[in-house]
Amino acid sequence: MRIMIVDDAEAMRRYIRRIADLAGTGVNEYIEVENGAVALQQLREQAVDVILTDIHMPVMDGRELIAQVMADPALSRIPIVVISTDNTRTSMREMVALGAMGYVEKPFSPERLGLELQRVIAVADELARIE
Repeated sequence: MRIMIVDDAEAMRRYIRRIADLAGTGVNEYIEVENGAVALQQLREQAVDVILTDIHMPVMDGRELIAQVMADPALSRIPIVVISTDNTRTSMREMVALGAMGYVEKPFSPERLGLELQRVIAVADELARIE
């Protein structure tokens, strides 16, 4: 299982990775990138099973990343979870409408993120099994 973590804050990327490890998600590889543009470049070079992304980042934000991933037939089946401080209902609805499978509000408890990761990883495993 390979997860991509997209967040401009290195400390947040490390924290998310630690929670994923402690949650027993079975992730054996992490790709950590600082914005959506770098994420798209990496996604075209190597496959991932799940994308975790912030919304507010320089260069390319999470909205644009999700839109571009969903528009690319080679990438559009990758489950995406948004992890953001933008906790308005409008933002949550927008991210889901763009194609995000989940939304975790910052600040979050390790338990909340761990449960969401387990849920989305189960979906990713099922998608891989049927493809």
